[in-house]
Amino acid sequence: MNEKYWDDIFSSMKKTVERERAPLPSVSVIAINTNNNPFCILASTIISLRTKDKITLEASNRLFSLVTSAKELLESDKEKIEKAIYPCAFYKRKTESLYKISQILIEKFEGKVPSTSKQLLELPGVGIKTANLTLNLAFNIQAICVDCHVHTIANRLGWICTKTAEESEKELQKVMPKKYWIVLNELLVSYGQIICTPISPKCSICRENKHCPKIGVIKSR
Repeated sequence: MNEKYWDDIFSSMKKTVERERAPLPSVSVIAINTNNNPFCILASTIISLRTKDKITLEASNRLFSLVTSAKELLESDKEKIEKAIYPCAFYKRKTESLYKISQILIEKFEGKVPSTSKQLLELPGVGIKTANLTLNLAFNIQAICVDCHVHTIANRLGWICTKTAEESEKELQKVMPKKYWIVLNELLVSYGQIICTPISPKCSICRENKHCPKIGVIKSR
C-alpha cells in the first residue's frame, strides 16, 4: 500500500461521512466545544470507555457544566460528579479515577494534563486508547488511537491482521503514513457508525465495496 492508496481511501471515506452527515465521535465534539481543553478531553475519553457515544456526550456536557479543570473537580462534591456522569458504564469507578487523576495532576503537573504517552499511561484508569486520543485531540500529537471501529475496519480492509486493539495499534504504525494517525480514529468511528458497522455492514452502498476483501464479514447489507 503506497501513499496514493492511503490518500485515495481516506479521501473517499471522508466524502462518504460528509455526504451521509455522520455524527462526530463524542470526544471530538467535546474537543470542539471546549476549545481543545486537555482536562475535558481526558475526562471525556475516560467517560467514553464501554459507553455509547450519545451517553458519553450527555454525561460529559453535564460534567463540564460543573467543572473544567483538575482543581475544580477536587473542590466538587463526589456525589455531584457521580450524578453528572451517570449512566455511563462504571460511573462510580470512573469518578474515583477522575479524582485520583486530578490529585496527581495538581501534585505533579501543576494541574495540567501531561503531553507524553508515558506520563498519561501512569495516570489511574488511563490506557493506551485514552492516552493516544488525548494526545491527538488535546495536543495535536501523532498517535494511533484504536477502538472497536478502527480495529474492525482495518482488519476487514486487509490493512492488518490482528486479534486485539493493542496489536492493531502496533501494526498500523508499520503500514500507515503518520499524517493519517490523528484523523484515523475520528474518521473510522464515523464511518463505522453509518457504513462499515460492526454487524452486517452496508457493503452495497460503500464506496470501497469493489476493492474491499471483506475479511471476517459473514453477512452484509
